[in-house]
Amino acid sequence: MAKQNKAYKFRLYPTDEQALVIRKTFGCVRFVYNKMLAERKETYESLKEDKGALKKVKHSTPAKYKKEFEWLKEVDSLALANAQLNLDKAYKAFFKGNAKFPKFKSKRHKQSYTTNLVNGNIELFDGHIKLPKLKKVKVKQHREIPLECKMKSCTLSMTASGKYYISILTECEKEIEAKEIQDVVGLDFAMDGLFVDSEGEKANYPKYYRQMLEKLAKEQRKLSRKKKGSSNWNKQRIRVANIQEKAANQRKNFLHHKSKELVSNFDAVVIEDLDMKGMSQALKFGKSIADNGWGMFTSFLQYKLKGQGKQLVKIDKWFPSTKTCSNCGNTQPMPMNIRMYVCLCGLNLDRDYNSALNIKKEGIRLLATA
Repeated sequence: MAKQNKAYKFRLYPTDEQALVIRKTFGCVRFVYNKMLAERKETYESLKEDKGALKKVKHSTPAKYKKEFEWLKEVDSLALANAQLNLDKAYKAFFKGNAKFPKFKSKRHKQSYTTNLVNGNIELFDGHIKLPKLKKVKVKQHREIPLECKMKSCTLSMTASGKYYISILTECEKEIEAKEIQDVVGLDFAMDGLFVDSEGEKANYPKYYRQMLEKLAKEQRKLSRKKKGSSNWNKQRIRVANIQEKAANQRKNFLHHKSKELVSNFDAVVIEDLDMKGMSQALKFGKSIADNGWGMFTSFLQYKLKGQGKQLVKIDKWFPSTKTCSNCGNTQPMPMNIRMYVCLCGLNLDRDYNSALNIKKEGIRLLATA
């Protein structure tokens, strides 16, 4: 029996009083994080030449700041403890060489905090959730959390337009049997439409962000003409944020449906292990990459396949899927402007479809040798 973590995200509808406490907690978490980081940065600068001494340093905890700043006692102590855990994680990643030195959090940073389930302090009722320091908060629970899933923690967040959400992290015990691989599909990333698969089907992703660019630009121009910080400026800022959030939500919804469709129909999905950030910079595809959501799509595929005992196979990004003939295996240069793959063997195919067939073949070979 394997244990799996799964998160369920719901919209929260706090009262004005509850919303004030939530926003206060965001601020306190940010304050404590920045305070602890400032101390660590100072210690690091003075002792970075002596790694032995640096490891022995005892870092401050939120409890220290509560004595100095009484108002920190007004918010959930577990939220402050999680700020310390997040900083510890970021700090360790830096010393392992996996990340840059942690940065300070600004007010423009994502507004969120995490609290943990301890002695029944979090409880889900019909249409409400009990949370530390907030009591019962109205929640729109659009789907049930299975009884076998135990709540571990909750992350509360606020969007730029002022909407509140809660993400409930659960731990589920589930027996997942590995499926026999029979039906395999290869996906070739396509800038225009997300992907083309080895069945010859296109994802036909509607470019939600690009569709809204004109409307967004118009509202942003209005925002730029208003006095920053004024009531009208804030109303206009929310209008702009709502447009951006709508595009993001439409994208996410489409990617969820498309990944679910693939997981339902195939036992293994084969993709290229692409560096999207590198591609965006090298090929100057900025907005197209941002609108596409390929990274989000592959993470959806990953956990949905895993949950059903199926597999996501990633092939090497240098595999010449575009240059290779899917019929005879011959290779030839394929500049971006050539949209059809024409081979001496008689093959005449759309370049993306040909590439998807090669990706599928390579995936099947990797599965056979695994």
